[in-house]
Amino acid sequence: MDLELSGKIVCITGASEGIGLACARVFASEGAHVIICARRPDKLEQAVKETICSNGATIEGFQADVTKVSDIEALIAHINTRYGRLDVLVNNAGTGIYKGFADVTDQELLDGMSINFFAQFRVSQRALPLLKRSAFPSIINISGRTALRGNFPPGSSCTGPAKAAEVRFSTDLATELAEFGIRVNCVIPGVVKSEERLRLWEAQANGGAWKAEAIDKRDALESVAVPKGQRWGEPQDIAHVVAFFASTRAIYVNGAALTVDGGPHTKSYVSQLYA
Repeated sequence: MDLELSGKIVCITGASEGIGLACARVFASEGAHVIICARRPDKLEQAVKETICSNGATIEGFQADVTKVSDIEALIAHINTRYGRLDVLVNNAGTGIYKGFADVTDQELLDGMSINFFAQFRVSQRALPLLKRSAFPSIINISGRTALRGNFPPGSSCTGPAKAAEVRFSTDLATELAEFGIRVNCVIPGVVKSEERLRLWEAQANGGAWKAEAIDKRDALESVAVPKGQRWGEPQDIAHVVAFFASTRAIYVNGAALTVDGGPHTKSYVSQLYA
């Protein structure tokens, strides 16, 4: 199926690895011009080098920390100078912290809202003038299953509300921007086997220090967390949904929040670590 994404200008935040990078590769395979941004220049360079472009596609990295307004504005200015418009914005940057409610620090609370909800709001707001210049503009916000389901143990009172705000924000934005032809949808992934994310969760469960033996336990935990014959997600599983939302095939999809988690029966990897 031709998603008609060839020549589209696509910006993806938090895209040096995991879901963001998988999205970049899918868009590049469809012939889009992709700008990926992340904080670490070495990871960005590696991501660009390892992404195969076809059908006239291009990919470039732009170093930006989306918790900083100055970095966001620099990213948007770069896209404006280089392309003059933006067709697809994928707000993927985000993270999570899992710990008991009483143990969450004020800084962790602020950081959680900043990298998740605040970043999506600010990037979308600054990108709005460029999206208005597109013939078929789209915003896809990436949330997380803690927006809908608790994660205890250890606790998701910090991350869950930030993720839930992303879902609610997407609904409001879809309504408000409809007059400009800008569609806004939200993807809510379940457990996705991104190496960096798995290591983060494993380190948190181990008091902050990651140990290599955690890798040996992953398959065992997955076997009890999902029904026989199924698995936790891979980054590309989410990326294909994102590309569909951005395409002309989804012209009648606006304001949707789609959970992509293998079904309500799947258990959280985080809670399995604390079981």
